Amino acid sequence: MRRSSPLVIFFQSLSCYGKILDVREKVQTVEKMEEYFIAMKKGIYVLFISMVLSAVLAVLPHRGQAALGEFVDSVESDRKAFSAARGAITAHNEYTVHQVDSDSTIVREYVSASGLVFAVAWNGLVHPDLMQLLGSYAGEYERGLERTPREPGRRRLQVKTNQVVVEEWGHMRNLQGRAYVPSLVPSGVSVDEIK
Repeated sequence: MRRSSPLVIFFQSLSCYGKILDVREKVQTVEKMEEYFIAMKKGIYVLFISMVLSAVLAVLPHRGQAALGEFVDSVESDRKAFSAARGAITAHNEYTVHQVDSDSTIVREYVSASGLVFAVAWNGLVHPDLMQLLGSYAGEYERGLERTPREPGRRRLQVKTNQVVVEEWGHMRNLQGRAYVPSLVPSGVSVDEIK
């Protein structure tokens, strides 16, 4: 049997030590990767939960937010829903107009002396969320919209049902409209004042 020189033994031991260090580094790398994947899983889980929660909130009806037929304090809910600033409040003989200003649209809510929102009007770059503004009348509006014939080339739309009237008109960057409940319009007030 041949005996190895001390120098060969020394280099072999260094080689083994190097392999041990390589294994240690690989274990540390694997541990770091496991930590990274665990953090990634948590991030994906949080993202998934956020998306599901957002979808659920988008589908749920907006309870307690302002609309036609609701009381004046609902105007503040509209302002929050549209991420808008509180605008001017203008008093007239039979009603008050509360204005809500967003970046893209100005909404005016007409409130009777009894405190009910009987009409809304808007103008701006886009039409506002009518489901928000119409509230309990939104379903009737949608059914009326399905029955309303579309005329090609016409920019004016009028949906008239037994309980609500919604009119939209205008052109790009100047869209306007109004919605009102005829039975709630105070006596002595003309619908032409809703603009």
